[in-house]
Amino acid sequence: MDEKNWSLVFTTAQPFQAEIVKQMLGSNGIEAVVLNKQDSSYPSIGEAEVYVSTKLETKAKKLIEELEL
Repeated sequence: MDEKNWSLVFTTAQPFQAEIVKQMLGSNGIEAVVLNKQDSSYPSIGEAEVYVSTKLETKAKKLIEELEL
């Protein structure tokens, strides 16, 4: 993943929430990628992050704000 073209729009300690956000963004025509940084041995350590194209960052953040998690 080329970090120059992707922007972090959502972070959570609950990976299922990141997947919900990814699916919601996809339903709105925004390609999203989930990067799970949780430790496999200690799931309470680390977070799941959702990235979108930099040019769609503002639209994605607005949609995420409207989503009640």
